[in-house]
Amino acid sequence: MLIKKASDIPSSEITPKSIYMNRRSFLSGAAAFAAGMTMLGCEMVKPSEVVHANTKLTTVKSQFSTTEPETPFKDITNYNNFYEFSTDKYGPADLARNFRSRPWKVKVGGAVAQKKTYEIDDLMKLAPLEERIYRLRCVEGWSMVIPWVGFSLSNLINQMQPTSKAKYVKFTTLMDMTQFPGQRSQVLDWPYTEGLRMDEAMHPLTLLTFGLYGETLPNQDGAPVRIVVPWKYGFKSIKSIVSIDFVGSEPATAWNTAAPNEYGFYSNVNPNVDHPRWSQATERRIGEFFKRKTLIFNGYGDQVASMYNGMDLKKYF
Repeated sequence: MLIKKASDIPSSEITPKSIYMNRRSFLSGAAAFAAGMTMLGCEMVKPSEVVHANTKLTTVKSQFSTTEPETPFKDITNYNNFYEFSTDKYGPADLARNFRSRPWKVKVGGAVAQKKTYEIDDLMKLAPLEERIYRLRCVEGWSMVIPWVGFSLSNLINQMQPTSKAKYVKFTTLMDMTQFPGQRSQVLDWPYTEGLRMDEAMHPLTLLTFGLYGETLPNQDGAPVRIVVPWKYGFKSIKSIVSIDFVGSEPATAWNTAAPNEYGFYSNVNPNVDHPRWSQATERRIGEFFKRKTLIFNGYGDQVASMYNGMDLKKYF
């Protein structure tokens, strides 16, 4: 008999807490499905709900949104990958309660015409805020549909006027062990860093993100500013950003540095490239019981596939 270690089991294969804590509801739901083909839902959320939402935001309509049903706010804010707080997906909501997202500055530098440090509220005013309903696919096999609030990162890039030396954009998360208890662990080489090729960063889908569900970002979802790159796995969408640098060579990124055989620099959602420890061919949407097929580029292939023409996507994964 093969016995798996906990570290070898993706979170998509672990029974949600709300199911095993309420077996009677699960069984009755399953019976209802057998009798009437009714879909069984599963809310992956702690019974003691914790959410941290702040200011309402004024938004304009976006042309980029999917029409798929949105994942409930309580799930988005209670089931989080945010290792700076905890490796337990139910941990960040509690641990982020007193996180200070104001005042906040974002330093922009590197190969640009003029370096600048933005106060977060000034950064938010660079362009009209849009609500964009994007799919988010996690490398562990679960997914959500989230109504993000922000604007295309290209608005900031155009303001900074990168020089011809700028080939990539590097992002860095806040380093503060007093606020991020997870940074006391050695699970990653802190601070968290991520990067995009310049054309990826300039793509209109790449979102500089300040909120979700019409409000400023909850602490556990990356307050006060993060990136969302909807055709890539979720770990590329770096949270709580304090610096953005334009660089000439591919920057080292947190997960690629920690496990280069498992987490490639590009990290495009690709059902044909398995993680070494599990398949990426299917995913479980939070709130659904059955799995669905994973879409190439997370369903955004029509918009982004041309950026990778001629590339071996199994080599550059």
